Amino acid sequence: MNALLDVVQAQKSGRSIVAVDISEMVVANDPAQILVTYSLGSCVGVTVFDLEARVGGLIHCMLPLSRIDPRRATARPAMFVDTGLPTLLQAVYDLGAARHRLLVKAAGGGSPLGPDEIFKIGQRNLEVLGKVLWKNGLDLRAQSVGGAHARTLALDLQSGRTIVRTDGKESEL
Repeated sequence: MNALLDVVQAQKSGRSIVAVDISEMVVANDPAQILVTYSLGSCVGVTVFDLEARVGGLIHCMLPLSRIDPRRATARPAMFVDTGLPTLLQAVYDLGAARHRLLVKAAGGGSPLGPDEIFKIGQRNLEVLGKVLWKNGLDLRAQSVGGAHARTLALDLQSGRTIVRTDGKESEL
């Protein structure tokens, strides 16, 4: 098992794993932290990291567009890709990250109920993600998206490494 996602190993090495729940985001500049979100099915998880400023963040968005519930989007912008991602970007910029140095990676956006799933939430999450990145002049550097399997996504704030776990197998994005 990769030590990055192993809680016991992280704690032994003086690191802490910070869980990012559904509809939440965490931004930090503490190299002792590893940000992790679990169970990305149709939801989309996005990591951003500026290696020079040593600032990063992780968001777990559940739905693509906030217009279905503007009040909830105001209270919990991370629930929606179209409000959460700009909020995440602004938060890392506020901590010293620069757009031209930002590494953006994503996981999730799948179809856990199969290809015939009627609402296609995962696909729509990815479409909105692409649009928001484009509007902000950012490129997606790496991704592990689609399919029917859930993913765990982690960002190591010490190294900037982004790890994804699917079906018990880990790989770096």
